Amino acid sequence: MARPRTTARTVDHPDLTQVTLQQVLEALVDPVRRTVVSQLVRKGEDMSCGTFETPVSTSTLTHHFNVLREAGVIRQYYVGTTKMNTLRADEMEERFPGLLAAVIAASAMEPGAGAA
Repeated sequence: MARPRTTARTVDHPDLTQVTLQQVLEALVDPVRRTVVSQLVRKGEDMSCGTFETPVSTSTLTHHFNVLREAGVIRQYYVGTTKMNTLRADEMEERFPGLLAAVIAASAMEPGAGAA
């Protein structure tokens, strides 16, 4: 019997014109989520979910990725079975000028910022 045909995995992302400042700020208030964003900035390239260094479990990290994605901060996509993450920096800069850069800079100055 032939295997059923499957469709490519896709992930839904919000249109940033529909994202509010409140949503973005609530997403970035959590230190784990700021760590994810900071690691994407430092790496300068897309990262798979399993490559982030955080102090939380995989299931908890999945929750944090979902919050960031729903707030329009990151974009997620699949490469085979691997879920990749990219920062929507240009789109965020257009929608909320200077916000992401200011949060990343301020976060880098916090005690222990280099730990994760």
